[in-house]
Amino acid sequence: MTVQTADIIIVGGGMVGVTAALALAASGLHIVLLENREFDPERLIDDVAGQLTAGYDPRVSALTCASQQLLTHVGAWPYMQQLRINPYTDMDVWDGEGSGHIHFSSRELHELALGHIVENRVTVAALYAAAQQVDNLSVVTGASVIKLSEPGSAVDGCLRLLTCKDGSQWRSKLVVAADGAMSKVRQLASIPMWEWDYGHHAIVTTVRTEKPHQKTAWQRFTDDGPLAFLPLDDPHCCSIVWSTSPDHAAALIELDDDAFCAALTRAFEGRLGDALWADKRHLFPLRQRHAQYYVQAGLAVIGDAAHTIHPLAGQGVNLGLMDAAALAEQVLSAHTRGEEIGSEAVLKRFQRQRQSANLQMSASMEAFKQLFGHQQPLLKLVRNMGMNTLSRLSPIKQHVVMQAMGLSGDIPALARRPIDQG
Repeated sequence: MTVQTADIIIVGGGMVGVTAALALAASGLHIVLLENREFDPERLIDDVAGQLTAGYDPRVSALTCASQQLLTHVGAWPYMQQLRINPYTDMDVWDGEGSGHIHFSSRELHELALGHIVENRVTVAALYAAAQQVDNLSVVTGASVIKLSEPGSAVDGCLRLLTCKDGSQWRSKLVVAADGAMSKVRQLASIPMWEWDYGHHAIVTTVRTEKPHQKTAWQRFTDDGPLAFLPLDDPHCCSIVWSTSPDHAAALIELDDDAFCAALTRAFEGRLGDALWADKRHLFPLRQRHAQYYVQAGLAVIGDAAHTIHPLAGQGVNLGLMDAAALAEQVLSAHTRGEEIGSEAVLKRFQRQRQSANLQMSASMEAFKQLFGHQQPLLKLVRNMGMNTLSRLSPIKQHVVMQAMGLSGDIPALARRPIDQG
């Protein structure tokens, strides 16, 4: 079988992988996206549009303003708007075991929204629709990678050789692993991971509530873990993420719908009235993973393949999208200067830019979990005082919100607003 070639191969056709492919395609290089699922990319947006009337996908993301800017840059955001997105203007966070409370509003920053809650299937379909408009980007479905060569002497400038289950082979200057938390490419490259178990499972579902959500993202910290209500476009529907102990999660999954809704209403202190209905529940164990390094010669690891964090802040996919933006920024810059795009020197610039930011977010999530997961009276007092103090200190509060929205900090150029390019 003939070995096929591409300048860059992205393995993994989820949100982060397709975003990376679109961003990298701006270089004019030949980009190939390998996805192991079988589907027709050209029909995906129509298929998803037809599914929307049947209800919500339980897998949603809270996309920041930086992610919105990046998705606009690669051409996906207009398609997402045609399908279904929901801006949220406020966030309400409180400690269910004390008096701590803080409220964030987009109005305080003179912004239209803090972010958008979007079903993952909507984002993916929109990205593939955008990909159909790019001549130098090829999408290959049903391609399951089983082998990755060691970086060796370049053949026609290509450092890596990929072999798929069907026997097809691909040679490229740069392989980008965006194939999820259990990344096959990362494993084939023998990249070691830091891993630890949160001791939590997450229940994810869609619920209908008695009172409208008011375009507000709600989060209550309980003794067992955080409970988040993320507002959908129906004013009475929210996507929930309930993080709790494995035993409690297993018990909640076994409840009938009425009993589950009653338990949910109690856990959420009835902030939105009664939970009237819940869709099918999904259970996920929560583990934190972080690659000890993101790059080798001819290889970069991004998104969940490089790091997973607690869903506490809904930041997982945003971190992955910023990885895609930063990698594209460094590769495009190197290509313009005539450098080898797969060289470790080029790829380590991306690693320096993103690994510290991702580790910082991981550490923050772990600190939050520890702070709100302990029941010592002193810690309860500290966290309640901290939340209430932050709520009163407008400049610090504003800085926290700006960071959460992706409007400050080390934001990759492709994810900055035009006014921020300066």
